[in-house]
Amino acid sequence: MNNRTVSRNPWSFVPTLYFAEGLPYIIINVVSVVLYKRMGIDNTQIAFWTSWLYLPWVIKMFWSPFVDLYSTKRNWVLFMQLAMAAALFLAAFSLRIEAFFLLSLACFTAGAFVSATQDIAIDGFYMLALTKEDQAYFVGIRASFYRAAMIFGSGFLVYLAGMLEVRTGNIPLSWSLVLALAGLLFLVLLVYHRMVLPFPASDGGAAPAGSPTGAYGEVFRAYFRQEGVGAIVAFILLYRLGEAMLVKLVPPFLLDPAAKGGLGLTTQQVGLAYGTIGIVSLVAGGILGGWLVSKHGLKRWIWPMALALNLPDLFYVYMAHAQPGMHLVYPLVALEQFGYGLGFTAFMVYLMYAAKGEYKTSHFAISTGIMALGMMLPGMVSGWLQEALGYKMFFVLVCVLTIPGMLTLLFIPDEEKKE
Repeated sequence: MNNRTVSRNPWSFVPTLYFAEGLPYIIINVVSVVLYKRMGIDNTQIAFWTSWLYLPWVIKMFWSPFVDLYSTKRNWVLFMQLAMAAALFLAAFSLRIEAFFLLSLACFTAGAFVSATQDIAIDGFYMLALTKEDQAYFVGIRASFYRAAMIFGSGFLVYLAGMLEVRTGNIPLSWSLVLALAGLLFLVLLVYHRMVLPFPASDGGAAPAGSPTGAYGEVFRAYFRQEGVGAIVAFILLYRLGEAMLVKLVPPFLLDPAAKGGLGLTTQQVGLAYGTIGIVSLVAGGILGGWLVSKHGLKRWIWPMALALNLPDLFYVYMAHAQPGMHLVYPLVALEQFGYGLGFTAFMVYLMYAAKGEYKTSHFAISTGIMALGMMLPGMVSGWLQEALGYKMFFVLVCVLTIPGMLTLLFIPDEEKKE
């Protein structure tokens, strides 16, 4: 134990940890949508079943205390990365079987639970391995590399799958190879992190001698006793309601032919438009949002950022009606994602401000669990609504559903002032 490195330069592990945190989330919740569309699954089934994959992120709060009590955050990170590699390899294999939809969903579900647990461990390790000063400094760095994983997943991996589809003429084989590549990458990350992650002195993990039930319950009681909790929960659930309806149907809209109301893009074009240009714009919006909040405070920017999140949804109403060429699709998707980056920054900063006191880490986990629920439930019905209404009216509905979240801004407590 004496030979173990207690601390290291955070640049050696923070970027790769948050890349590893973001990659499975984007594969399971976004890339899977494109995969199933290319494999011939209809929009209703895609939206309904892939929305269930959000569930582990919704309920991760219920097992987060056990990650604190047993073993170390470092061990949890390493074990979860090994498990994620296994889940991705199994998902790759399942696409070669006739009952691929059920089997791959089972693999993605297992991977979702693994990923949610890894999130808990990585966030906990971050707070133990970095000083308070470094924690503040690296907030933007970790967010950037999380989003870099989104670019890699929904951009590079989707684009690669499209290239393989063209070259092999075999869609299941193409996506199997892409998922296997992602599994191999997690093995590389596992080996790297085993070598470079420090052993923080405070990374204990011994369970208490007595029953943890009382303290476990107090975490939740304290959260729901806080001032204005009703408005806070409504804000978390409704702020991204329009986006929650939109996100599951953007890839199908881009891929569907004009006869079905879509834009008829190829898999490669979707990977470039939504998964690369779009995500780069999302990163830029997030970085600018973080800088603006740090300079002028959240109160000044929360309304402009909320508008930046929601108003660009009108672009999809326009695209569904006008069926524009790629010269407009690329910039419109980029602007919508840039606005989302700004709006999401305000959202996450508010959640961090609202997590205070003795159970700060657990309360942040509860808030992000509620956040995931707010994405999961609308996503489950979005495919059914789109097929019932068509893309044109569906995107109009998305715009209308942005209004309730905007209204919650009138009622939430000023958590920044409390800080």
